[in-house]
Amino acid sequence: MDKKYLTDQLKAFADKTGLTVSEEILGEVVSLASFRVAAKGSLLSSAGEDTAETALVLSGIARCYYIDDNGSDMTRGFAPEGYMCMDEGFFGYTERICFWETLEETTLMFCRTADIKALINEYAELKDIWIALLENAMRYKIYRENSFLTENSAERYLHFKKMFPKLSGRVPQKHIATYLGIAPESLSRIRSAMKEEQENVQ
Repeated sequence: MDKKYLTDQLKAFADKTGLTVSEEILGEVVSLASFRVAAKGSLLSSAGEDTAETALVLSGIARCYYIDDNGSDMTRGFAPEGYMCMDEGFFGYTERICFWETLEETTLMFCRTADIKALINEYAELKDIWIALLENAMRYKIYRENSFLTENSAERYLHFKKMFPKLSGRVPQKHIATYLGIAPESLSRIRSAMKEEQENVQ
């Protein structure tokens, strides 16, 4: 895979945080990485596995989910292009707490978690990005908690579409439903009601 293309992808990822990283540092990250194209529906990792590796989604979508005692899965979140996946090791976990799978053919850049942590400790630029990512993760966690406490299911769906405007057409509705904490049938009714409301307005 072309090194310049990879460096550009990492730069775009960094730019999302509003920070910049030198090409020299990005080159070091690329030199530590391996790459894989995973077919749609591939299981990337399972709960209980070690967190030695993390990955950046270069193209496609990954989903993380839990499996309850009845064997049903519950979506924790989605990782489209430019998002990290299999990242539990960055947050102190030695074992994965959820499953990760691809929802499309997905190109991933894998790195050893320990290697990236070492680079973060070495370079101030990466520390700034790491702090920004932690802040984003905390804001997202607070949003998720608040949404289940203060919003109804329709409001949560509207918020999801606002946060991830391009995902609703790429992700199966059953996964969006479990992400929202509702049954697929309930999401179908919400979508139908919203469509009918839009038609009446027009």
